[in-house]
Amino acid sequence: MTTIQIDKMSARERIARRCAQELKNGEVVNLGIGIPTLTANYLPRGVEVIFHSENGIFGFAGKPQTGAADSDITNAGCEPITLIPGSAIMDLTTSLGAMRNGYIDVTILGGLEVDQQGNLANWAVPREGKWWPGIGGAMDLCYGTKKVIAALNHMDKQGNSKIRKACNLPLTGRGCVSVIVTDKAVFDITETGLILREVWQGVTVEDIANWTDADFQVSPELCEMDLNAGAEYAVAS
Repeated sequence: MTTIQIDKMSARERIARRCAQELKNGEVVNLGIGIPTLTANYLPRGVEVIFHSENGIFGFAGKPQTGAADSDITNAGCEPITLIPGSAIMDLTTSLGAMRNGYIDVTILGGLEVDQQGNLANWAVPREGKWWPGIGGAMDLCYGTKKVIAALNHMDKQGNSKIRKACNLPLTGRGCVSVIVTDKAVFDITETGLILREVWQGVTVEDIANWTDADFQVSPELCEMDLNAGAEYAVAS
Protein backbone atom coordinates (compact mmCIF):
# COMPACT_ATOMS: atom_id res chain seq x y z
CA MET A 1 0.00 0.00 0.00
CA THR A 2 1.30 3.43 -0.96
CA THR A 3 1.58 5.98 1.86
CA ILE A 4 0.99 9.57 0.84
CA GLN A 5 3.19 12.39 2.12
CA ILE A 6 0.38 14.74 3.05
CA ASP A 7 2.73 17.40 4.43
CA LYS A 8 4.02 18.05 0.88
CA MET A 9 0.62 18.00 -0.80
CA SER A 10 -0.88 21.11 -2.37
CA ALA A 11 -4.47 22.08 -1.64
CA ARG A 12 -5.39 21.36 -5.26
CA GLU A 13 -4.01 17.84 -5.10
CA ARG A 14 -5.71 17.23 -1.75
CA ILE A 15 -9.09 18.18 -3.21
CA ALA A 16 -8.60 16.12 -6.37
CA ARG A 17 -7.53 13.02 -4.42
CA ARG A 18 -10.57 13.30 -2.16
CA CYS A 19 -12.92 13.80 -5.12
CA ALA A 20 -11.59 10.58 -6.66
CA GLN A 21 -12.72 8.70 -3.56
CA GLU A 22 -16.33 9.72 -4.29
CA LEU A 23 -16.37 7.77 -7.56
CA LYS A 24 -17.84 4.29 -7.93
CA ASN A 25 -17.37 1.45 -10.41
CA GLY A 26 -19.21 1.87 -13.70
CA GLU A 27 -19.91 5.59 -13.45
CA VAL A 28 -19.50 8.00 -16.35
CA VAL A 29 -17.69 10.99 -14.87
CA ASN A 30 -17.24 14.45 -16.37
CA LEU A 31 -14.26 16.48 -15.15
CA GLY A 32 -14.52 20.25 -15.30
CA ILE A 33 -11.67 22.68 -15.92
CA GLY A 34 -9.25 23.39 -13.08
CA ILE A 35 -8.94 21.24 -9.96
CA PRO A 36 -11.44 18.62 -11.22
CA THR A 37 -9.22 17.62 -14.16
CA LEU A 38 -6.59 16.42 -11.68
CA THR A 39 -8.99 13.76 -10.40
CA ALA A 40 -8.14 11.45 -13.30
CA ASN A 41 -4.62 11.14 -11.88
CA TYR A 42 -5.83 9.70 -8.57
CA LEU A 43 -8.52 7.15 -9.38
CA PRO A 44 -8.10 4.37 -6.78
CA ARG A 45 -6.91 1.08 -8.20
CA GLY A 46 -9.83 -1.31 -8.68
CA VAL A 47 -12.32 1.49 -9.43
CA GLU A 48 -13.26 1.60 -13.10
CA VAL A 49 -15.07 4.64 -14.47
CA ILE A 50 -15.42 6.28 -17.87
CA PHE A 51 -14.00 9.80 -17.71
CA HIS A 52 -15.61 12.37 -20.01
CA SER A 53 -14.20 15.69 -21.15
CA GLU A 54 -16.45 18.40 -22.57
CA ASN A 55 -14.21 18.98 -25.58
CA GLY A 56 -15.18 15.55 -26.95
CA ILE A 57 -13.60 12.52 -25.25
CA PHE A 58 -15.11 9.52 -23.48
CA GLY A 59 -12.74 7.10 -21.77
CA PHE A 60 -9.32 8.43 -20.81
CA ALA A 61 -6.79 8.19 -18.01
CA GLY A 62 -4.62 10.72 -16.25
CA LYS A 63 -1.63 12.79 -17.26
CA PRO A 64 0.93 10.91 -19.37
CA GLN A 65 4.65 11.02 -18.74
CA THR A 66 6.29 14.04 -20.36
CA GLY A 67 7.73 12.18 -23.34
CA ALA A 68 4.40 10.55 -24.14
CA ALA A 69 2.30 13.73 -24.17
CA ASP A 70 0.50 14.62 -27.41
CA SER A 71 -0.67 18.22 -27.80
CA ASP A 72 -3.67 17.02 -29.82
CA ILE A 73 -4.93 14.79 -26.99
CA THR A 74 -6.03 17.03 -24.13
CA ASN A 75 -8.89 17.61 -21.72
CA ALA A 76 -11.11 20.70 -21.73
CA GLY A 77 -8.40 22.60 -19.85
CA CYS A 78 -5.86 21.87 -22.65
CA GLU A 79 -3.91 19.57 -20.31
CA PRO A 80 -2.46 16.35 -21.78
CA ILE A 81 -4.33 13.12 -21.05
CA THR A 82 -3.90 9.46 -21.94
CA LEU A 83 -6.20 7.60 -24.30
CA ILE A 84 -6.90 4.03 -23.20
CA PRO A 85 -8.47 1.01 -24.97
CA GLY A 86 -12.09 1.87 -25.73
CA SER A 87 -11.58 5.64 -25.80
CA ALA A 88 -13.92 7.57 -28.09
CA ILE A 89 -13.27 10.98 -29.63
CA MET A 90 -16.17 12.98 -31.01
CA ASP A 91 -17.25 16.43 -32.13
CA LEU A 92 -18.35 19.02 -29.58
CA THR A 93 -22.00 18.75 -30.60
CA THR A 94 -22.12 15.06 -29.71
CA SER A 95 -20.25 15.66 -26.46
CA LEU A 96 -22.60 18.44 -25.38
CA GLY A 97 -25.57 16.30 -26.35
CA ALA A 98 -24.38 13.60 -23.94
CA MET A 99 -24.08 16.20 -21.20
CA ARG A 100 -27.59 17.53 -21.79
CA ASN A 101 -29.37 14.21 -22.09
CA GLY A 102 -28.49 12.38 -18.91
CA TYR A 103 -25.61 10.19 -20.09
CA ILE A 104 -23.25 11.52 -17.40
CA ASP A 105 -23.57 10.05 -13.89
CA VAL A 106 -21.27 12.44 -12.03
CA THR A 107 -19.67 15.78 -12.81
CA ILE A 108 -16.91 17.35 -10.74
CA LEU A 109 -16.92 21.11 -11.22
CA GLY A 110 -14.73 23.86 -9.88
CA GLY A 111 -16.39 26.85 -8.27
CA LEU A 112 -15.93 30.43 -7.20
CA GLU A 113 -18.74 30.02 -4.65
CA VAL A 114 -21.21 27.36 -3.54
CA ASP A 115 -23.95 27.87 -0.97
CA GLN A 116 -26.00 25.93 1.54
CA GLN A 117 -28.89 25.56 -0.91
CA GLY A 118 -26.63 23.72 -3.37
CA ASN A 119 -26.34 26.68 -5.73
CA LEU A 120 -23.09 26.89 -7.71
CA ALA A 121 -21.34 29.97 -9.09
CA ASN A 122 -18.29 29.18 -11.21
CA TRP A 123 -18.14 32.07 -13.65
CA ALA A 124 -18.03 35.85 -13.43
CA VAL A 125 -18.34 38.86 -15.69
CA PRO A 126 -15.17 40.76 -16.66
CA ARG A 127 -14.10 43.24 -13.98
CA GLU A 128 -11.22 45.62 -13.38
CA GLY A 129 -9.87 44.81 -16.81
CA LYS A 130 -9.43 41.14 -15.96
CA TRP A 131 -10.77 38.44 -18.26
CA TRP A 132 -13.04 35.81 -16.69
CA PRO A 133 -14.29 32.64 -18.39
CA GLY A 134 -17.92 32.53 -19.43
CA ILE A 135 -20.55 30.13 -18.20
CA GLY A 136 -19.58 27.44 -20.74
CA GLY A 137 -20.79 23.86 -20.57
CA ALA A 138 -21.00 23.84 -16.76
CA MET A 139 -24.60 25.07 -17.01
CA ASP A 140 -25.53 22.01 -19.07
CA LEU A 141 -23.72 19.73 -16.62
CA CYS A 142 -25.50 21.21 -13.60
CA TYR A 143 -28.90 20.27 -15.03
CA GLY A 144 -28.08 17.23 -17.15
CA THR A 145 -26.03 15.23 -14.64
CA LYS A 146 -27.31 13.00 -11.85
CA LYS A 147 -24.71 14.06 -9.25
CA VAL A 148 -22.71 17.29 -9.06
CA ILE A 149 -19.60 17.51 -6.87
CA ALA A 150 -18.22 21.01 -6.27
CA ALA A 151 -14.41 21.01 -5.89
CA LEU A 152 -12.90 24.26 -4.64
CA ASN A 153 -10.66 25.87 -2.05
CA HIS A 154 -12.49 26.60 1.18
CA MET A 155 -11.46 30.27 1.13
CA ASP A 156 -10.39 32.77 -1.51
CA LYS A 157 -7.04 34.56 -1.59
CA GLN A 158 -8.39 37.27 0.69
CA GLY A 159 -9.42 34.72 3.32
CA ASN A 160 -13.15 34.96 2.59
CA SER A 161 -15.30 31.85 2.72
CA LYS A 162 -16.30 30.35 -0.63
CA ILE A 163 -18.89 28.17 1.15
CA ARG A 164 -21.65 30.72 1.60
CA LYS A 165 -25.16 31.18 2.96
CA ALA A 166 -26.04 32.51 -0.49
CA CYS A 167 -23.88 32.99 -3.58
CA ASN A 168 -23.05 36.58 -4.49
CA LEU A 169 -21.82 35.81 -8.00
CA PRO A 170 -24.02 34.88 -10.99
CA LEU A 171 -25.28 31.31 -10.64
CA THR A 172 -24.24 28.52 -12.96
CA GLY A 173 -26.77 26.09 -11.50
CA ARG A 174 -29.48 26.33 -8.86
CA GLY A 175 -29.90 23.60 -6.24
CA CYS A 176 -27.69 21.23 -8.23
CA VAL A 177 -24.73 20.42 -5.95
CA SER A 178 -24.83 17.21 -3.87
CA VAL A 179 -21.33 17.17 -2.37
CA ILE A 180 -18.74 19.88 -1.64
CA VAL A 181 -15.07 18.93 -1.39
CA THR A 182 -12.61 21.58 -0.21
CA ASP A 183 -9.05 21.53 1.12
CA LYS A 184 -10.55 21.74 4.63
CA ALA A 185 -13.71 19.64 4.62
CA VAL A 186 -16.32 17.51 2.87
CA PHE A 187 -20.00 18.52 3.07
CA ASP A 188 -23.15 16.77 1.91
CA ILE A 189 -26.03 18.98 0.80
CA THR A 190 -29.38 17.63 1.95
CA GLU A 191 -32.95 18.86 2.19
CA THR A 192 -32.13 20.14 5.68
CA GLY A 193 -28.96 21.95 4.63
CA LEU A 194 -25.23 21.36 4.79
CA ILE A 195 -23.91 18.35 6.70
CA LEU A 196 -20.23 18.38 7.63
CA ARG A 197 -19.02 14.84 6.89
CA GLU A 198 -15.21 15.05 7.02
CA VAL A 199 -12.49 17.48 8.10
CA TRP A 200 -8.85 17.71 7.15
CA GLN A 201 -6.36 16.27 9.61
CA GLY A 202 -5.89 18.51 12.64
CA VAL A 203 -8.87 20.70 11.75
CA THR A 204 -11.67 21.08 14.29
CA VAL A 205 -15.38 21.76 13.88
CA GLU A 206 -14.75 25.16 15.45
CA ASP A 207 -12.14 25.90 12.76
CA ILE A 208 -14.63 25.00 10.03
CA ALA A 209 -17.25 27.24 11.65
CA ASN A 210 -14.77 30.14 11.64
CA TRP A 211 -13.84 29.57 7.99
CA THR A 212 -17.38 28.97 6.68
CA ASP A 213 -20.02 31.60 5.97
CA ALA A 214 -22.74 28.97 5.48
CA ASP A 215 -24.67 27.34 8.28
CA PHE A 216 -24.07 23.62 8.69
CA GLN A 217 -24.85 20.63 10.86
CA VAL A 218 -22.29 18.07 11.97
CA SER A 219 -22.69 14.45 10.96
CA PRO A 220 -22.73 12.00 13.88
CA GLU A 221 -20.21 10.01 11.81
CA LEU A 222 -17.82 12.95 11.35
CA CYS A 223 -14.26 11.77 10.65
CA GLU A 224 -10.93 13.01 9.29
CA MET A 225 -10.16 12.77 5.58
CA ASP A 226 -8.09 9.67 4.87
CA LEU A 227 -6.31 10.14 1.58
CA ASN A 228 -4.43 6.88 2.10
CA ALA A 229 -7.68 4.98 1.60
CA GLY A 230 -7.19 3.37 -1.80
CA ALA A 231 -3.91 5.20 -2.27
CA GLU A 232 -2.64 2.89 -4.98
CA TYR A 233 -3.71 4.68 -8.12
CA ALA A 234 -4.50 3.42 -11.56
CA VAL A 235 -2.44 6.24 -13.09
CA ALA A 236 -1.50 5.83 -16.73
CA SER A 237 2.10 4.89 -17.36
